[in-house]
Amino acid sequence: MRFLVRDRLLGFGDDYWIEDDRGTKVFLVDGKAMRIRDTFELKDTRGRVLIDIHQKMFALRDTMVIEREGEPLATIRRKRLSLLRNHYRVALVDGTELDVSGKILDREFAVEYDGELLAVISRRWLHVRETYGVDVVREDADPALLIAVAVCVIHLAEKEREDD
Repeated sequence: MRFLVRDRLLGFGDDYWIEDDRGTKVFLVDGKAMRIRDTFELKDTRGRVLIDIHQKMFALRDTMVIEREGEPLATIRRKRLSLLRNHYRVALVDGTELDVSGKILDREFAVEYDGELLAVISRRWLHVRETYGVDVVREDADPALLIAVAVCVIHLAEKEREDD
């Protein structure tokens, strides 16, 4: 399953559609403006909120939180001892950890679980500027969660770059 995401999606206050590889609208990212913290909602085509994404307010390191139906699902933060490339850890509430690594700001990275590839985020396949693909490799993977992870990681990396 491949999804196309417009880069401008990361500007909060705007809404953007995520399409499948046939150009069909699948998810709407609703960037909430006028909030104290960065907040996004991932909605289905009927407007139902599937995933709520927000920045954790009181954390030592920048942290994004993903919730489903008002319940915490995952937290995302940069790995501390990753010097060679961007490296993020996704801690799911069930104790599972996903590993995100690659060239985040270039939109070339992977999401793995226990060394097994779940999704590849890349611009290589695309000819449209300012767009990247989220290629969900495993059929049993949760596309909404993996897209939310990609949005969070890119947002954290860009925020870190602005702070430097």
